[in-house]
Amino acid sequence: MDVQSAFFACLRSVEPSHRVMSQPALLHRVKLKAMDVAGRADSPDPSTSAPGVDLKSDPARAAALFEESVSIMARLRGPEGCPWDREQTFDTIRKYTLEEAYEVFDAIECRDFPHLAEELGDLMLQVLFYAEMAANEGHFTISDVLGHLNRKLIRRHPHVFGEEASRAAGNKVEVDANVQGSAAAVLRNWDEIKAAEKGNAPTSAKSVNELEPGPAASRLDSVQRAMPALAEASKIGSKAAKSGFDWPHWRDLLPKVAEETAELEAEIAAAELEPENPARKAAIEAELGDLLFTVVNLGRHLGVDAEMALRGCNLRFRSRFHEMERVSSRPLEELSAPELEALWAKAKQQLSSEAHSQSASAAPKQDSLP
Repeated sequence: MDVQSAFFACLRSVEPSHRVMSQPALLHRVKLKAMDVAGRADSPDPSTSAPGVDLKSDPARAAALFEESVSIMARLRGPEGCPWDREQTFDTIRKYTLEEAYEVFDAIECRDFPHLAEELGDLMLQVLFYAEMAANEGHFTISDVLGHLNRKLIRRHPHVFGEEASRAAGNKVEVDANVQGSAAAVLRNWDEIKAAEKGNAPTSAKSVNELEPGPAASRLDSVQRAMPALAEASKIGSKAAKSGFDWPHWRDLLPKVAEETAELEAEIAAAELEPENPARKAAIEAELGDLLFTVVNLGRHLGVDAEMALRGCNLRFRSRFHEMERVSSRPLEELSAPELEALWAKAKQQLSSEAHSQSASAAPKQDSLP
């Protein structure tokens, strides 16, 4: 059972009552009447169902619903709450966080906005779960999470909230708040303010390139090791580029890709001569890593996000493989390698033609000349 299924199963098992919950000064009684909360969530306001309408959020309603969500989670984790929710830890829940984030990605890519609203709720559940567990252990509460977020947004947007408000929220860097509609200027200010938050920047405005890290510091320290590897590689490349350590042009990476490929081939050949040597596998892994790092940075130079590129490739592979299964008169495992290759080429051509036709039909039609 995944975390969302377990959560709602427990939610349905907790009947409304007047029982006092843990931390009475912080928690409120959850008012659930025949799952009214779930009913409202599954039955959106009709005004939200019209695509293209600029919807205005109701802060008061959003605040009330968020308070209700916090209370629901607190009750589920309380002494008389749900056994499954109560036994969860940071280690048991964390595996779902990345899964939920990717389900948000998938809903966005599919432009499935009703589903996206649901998936964003599932992702928010992760935040509520972590915050409640942290509160149970005396670390922080959801109020601390929101307080940090609000101060950060004000601190890093002096051009919106004003320099005085930015300083009141903790900004120690003097930046030019007159960005004049320039997104690049906003990003420069953001980087300088963020660097100061990490204790790596002086209190006067300087570019990141002027910062001199101490002996125990590095420009790359701000790149989180917890990031997905492809994203980390791209971030590392971008940070190193600010010091001038980068390939001048994307064309310069093509020989590097060939070089790393040749080094990988050499290690594979050596491993075939010493199949029992465990060091050879480690060497292959290292060379494959070098090749992947180079390809990721080629994408960075081309303005292509490697993660998105690979997700697109995965989707195309899924579609083509499914087409192979659909048109084949025999199970794929019974086909020879040449037959599989021919089937793949046919599936690729078929899907490409369909995509081209859909693109052409979706293109705006121009009025013919009289």
